[in-house]
Amino acid sequence: MIPVTPSLALDERDLEERFIRAAGPGGQNVNKVSTAVELRFNVNGYTEMPDDVRARLERLAGRRLTLDGEIVIRADAHRTQDRNRSEALARLVALVEQATHRPKPRKPTKVPKAQKQKRLEHKAKRGSIKANRARPRHED
Repeated sequence: MIPVTPSLALDERDLEERFIRAAGPGGQNVNKVSTAVELRFNVNGYTEMPDDVRARLERLAGRRLTLDGEIVIRADAHRTQDRNRSEALARLVALVEQATHRPKPRKPTKVPKAQKQKRLEHKAKRGSIKANRARPRHED
């Protein structure tokens, strides 16, 4: 079990690691060694998490969530498998931890009466300035 919060831990059976070659420049090392890691986490697997946390996690995952319900995290910033593996796991734990925070409900507030009055006065003043720019009308 991988602890995320005191009440939530990720089950290791839901994790799958695959090592692949990293893209980009790096010379002979990048062409020979598979140091990049692709970490897959099954959202609907063995890990017990509340439905609201699961829904927020799926929304936060965005494009990283597959149609099969797996979150795919790829890490290839470091030269070693071990560091890339720990970075990918840390990013997954941070994502799940972020999903555990329940957003505070928004309380609708009214615009103060003085603020409305100030806006209407400014609007009237701007309107009169623009009206004075117009050509004078000829009355016969």
